[in-house]
Amino acid sequence: DASCDWSSDVCSSDLVTFDYMEKYLRGLIPDHQGMLKELEEYSIDNKVPIVQKETGRFLELMVDLTKPKRILELGTAIGYSSILMSVASKRNSKITTIERDKEMVEKATVNIHKYGFEDDIEILEGDCLEIIESIEDKFDIIFMDAGKGHYNHFLPHCLRLLNKDGIIIADNVLFRGMVPSDELVKRRKITIVKRMRTYLELVSKDEELITSVIPMGDGIAVTKRRGI
Repeated sequence: DASCDWSSDVCSSDLVTFDYMEKYLRGLIPDHQGMLKELEEYSIDNKVPIVQKETGRFLELMVDLTKPKRILELGTAIGYSSILMSVASKRNSKITTIERDKEMVEKATVNIHKYGFEDDIEILEGDCLEIIESIEDKFDIIFMDAGKGHYNHFLPHCLRLLNKDGIIIADNVLFRGMVPSDELVKRRKITIVKRMRTYLELVSKDEELITSVIPMGDGIAVTKRRGI
């Protein structure tokens, strides 16, 4: 449920940084090989959105820095970001990922088994909000990448499921530049934009949380509880 494929110029208008800057920064990131490269090529050929290149590198960095034992992902798509995070953790993280699109669940399941991640990644099929309401486990990283108009609804449940020192990483929070700019808002996207603004206000103004919004890709918000 990401905004676009990172290997193509097709979605360049969705980015929130200048094109020349985006091109330069992406050029600094080495290309993946093997299975991740295969999944990236599949996403291009089949027009299936995955995380953008710089967002993927950011996820790898966060996993390497925090050494999470458990990760929760909202939005599986073809399983790319789950596999990427598992590789980044050297398979030391157990990942639970939620996806409501049956076709995506089937494709992600195939990929997870094809590349041997069935012991590391569990897919839960269904509506993210309904499923997280029933989860009781605690997680070190929660990656939001589904239901862009529902991040504010996910937040209370994510905070409940977040370990004391855990972090929430929310992708697409600037939503093609529409969230910070009324001039860019398209009529059919008004509800999503309003709800994303609500999410950013919630995580930014809550005195118990500290949040940084990074204008990378389509916008990333990183939230954690303040240290005492």
